[in-house]
Amino acid sequence: MPRSEPLPLYGKEYKADPYPLYRKLREEGPVHRVNFPSGVNAWLVTGYEAAHGALNDDRLGKNHDLGNKAWRDRAAIMPEPQHSQLQVHLLHQDPPKHTVMRKLVTEAFTPRNVERKRARFEEIATELLDAALGASDAEDGSGVVDVVGAFAAHYPFRVLAEVIGLPEAIAAGFDRDWGKVVQPVGPSDPLRPVYEGRLRGLQNYIAEVVEHKRAHPGDDLLTKLVRACEAGEITKEEQDSIVFQLLVAGQEPVTNQITTALVALLRHPAQLRRLQEAVGGEMSDADKAFLVRAVEELLRYDSAFELTTWRFFAEDSDLYGTTVPAGDSVIVSLCAANRDPERFPDADTLDLDRSPNPHMAFGHGIHFCPGAALARVELQIAVRELLNRLPQIRLAVPDEELVWVGAVLARGLNELPVAYGPSDATPRGGCPVRH
Repeated sequence: MPRSEPLPLYGKEYKADPYPLYRKLREEGPVHRVNFPSGVNAWLVTGYEAAHGALNDDRLGKNHDLGNKAWRDRAAIMPEPQHSQLQVHLLHQDPPKHTVMRKLVTEAFTPRNVERKRARFEEIATELLDAALGASDAEDGSGVVDVVGAFAAHYPFRVLAEVIGLPEAIAAGFDRDWGKVVQPVGPSDPLRPVYEGRLRGLQNYIAEVVEHKRAHPGDDLLTKLVRACEAGEITKEEQDSIVFQLLVAGQEPVTNQITTALVALLRHPAQLRRLQEAVGGEMSDADKAFLVRAVEELLRYDSAFELTTWRFFAEDSDLYGTTVPAGDSVIVSLCAANRDPERFPDADTLDLDRSPNPHMAFGHGIHFCPGAALARVELQIAVRELLNRLPQIRLAVPDEELVWVGAVLARGLNELPVAYGPSDATPRGGCPVRH
């Protein structure tokens, strides 16, 4: 039976390590009443089989119009008119509209098309690390660098720009701060004006991107979206919403996943050393296969997509023995599913050789992340380059001082200061480290 009072699903301790709570909830059952910082009460699904079933349950819709008044009154969703103009993308659509929109974007992200660009992605990673480490290396090769500020915050966006056809000059004008619009704040929050300013800035940027592609079409995804809009296949709002989703959801999760992966390795030095040995120098086929397995395990062990976005029943419905009222929000915990011992032996153990590894880091069902193949290649390159370029890598601050992002649905770090090179050296800081 669900708890009589919703369980708070927020707080510094929870964000730093949600897994003890998820373990407890899995043991209690598959469905739980929870409360989010906005005041929204929701139903949280934990456990692998329960998550798999919910993500494939066609009774659960994603369209916000399905949400009831209790949800809408408290959900920190975008204000109008931006909600109607930017929130009608794939994540908030159901078939048949979802099917039409998804078909427009999937070709650019197929494994074959992504693999063709792998060499270019490697060049981008090298360029970023050359710039960052050239400024921080001491004579003995030691240094301190913030992995996020120097690399992880920029790499996914530059890769994304290559894939979707965003010109370099326009890409340079993107403000990463705009990505925070996926963390909406309520109308009474003192930061609401700042949030609305970000929205307006991002809308203006999207308009610039669309106008440029209309005037300078190419063989790329952005042009394809503009042409689909002109042909009446999608509306202007849907076009802008898909561009919004690409620009925001296409980069921040990869930034976060780079940080969760690196922290997991730093907390498991034996696994870290083994992976460093495999990715150093010329890699054999066995080394490459090991890197692929390692990245899949890092995705499972601590996923940047901690929770899915809202889902709703159109009518009162049974969900694993619990009656969920129509329009109440249902959330699936991907992290809880990925640590379920019923599906993964020694689920709390980081095992880079784990195979098979049917994790749900990218979701499941019709809303499975369309950019999964791209994210996998980005992570393989990022892990290899970081481990090669940062010898003897270690945290530059105590583990307990790491500050995890407060975003409701995501896991990651806004800063990840690491030291590298000889441990007895006094590294020269290439970036400020805040305590």
